[in-house]
Amino acid sequence: MKITCLPSGALGVNTYLAIDENTKKGFIVDPGGYNPKLTKMVKEEGADIQYIILTHGHADHICGVNEHLDDFPGVKVVANKNEENMLSDVNFNQSAMFGVPQTVKADILTDDGDELKVGDLTLKFIYTPGHTPGGMCVYIASENVLFSGDTLFCESIGRTDFPGGSFQELKDAVHNKLFTLPDETAVLPGHMGATTIGHEKGNNPFV
Repeated sequence: MKITCLPSGALGVNTYLAIDENTKKGFIVDPGGYNPKLTKMVKEEGADIQYIILTHGHADHICGVNEHLDDFPGVKVVANKNEENMLSDVNFNQSAMFGVPQTVKADILTDDGDELKVGDLTLKFIYTPGHTPGGMCVYIASENVLFSGDTLFCESIGRTDFPGGSFQELKDAVHNKLFTLPDETAVLPGHMGATTIGHEKGNNPFV
């Protein structure tokens, strides 16, 4: 699998383009703003984008969805079922505050443990509430990769002082779900650089 990070949006969120090199099927994670470089790279790679996956519904992770859907017609938007209200409310998702009010309709609403296939890859969705009510991570066991959104950063976790946030829920999700993954699993967060599950177990003071 080839993964490229293409920061986008007002806060430079880590937007990921992931492509199964065997089949050229791919997906996008958290397009926080429209980034023409992403569209150009998809075309250069000859990739067939299947899904836009949202780890959660905050503005800095969703404000590029609708424009990129124009570039990739037929692509399905994926989010956790508990994030539907946030995606449809410009105040709840804070896009109105950024001056770019956006709503997003998810075509596929996932539950904890649901899976999707992208080429030869199996994507498992792990429900990790706390930063938002419907926060989730995307785990690909065959590649030892976790797209963690704003759930888990390098030696930190996401803020929980937003509407719908809960420190206890986030702490429990990280400890009981993410820290059970193999230590070598790469953690690709929504902000800052990559880390690993093993590193976080030993160095994350919040869990």
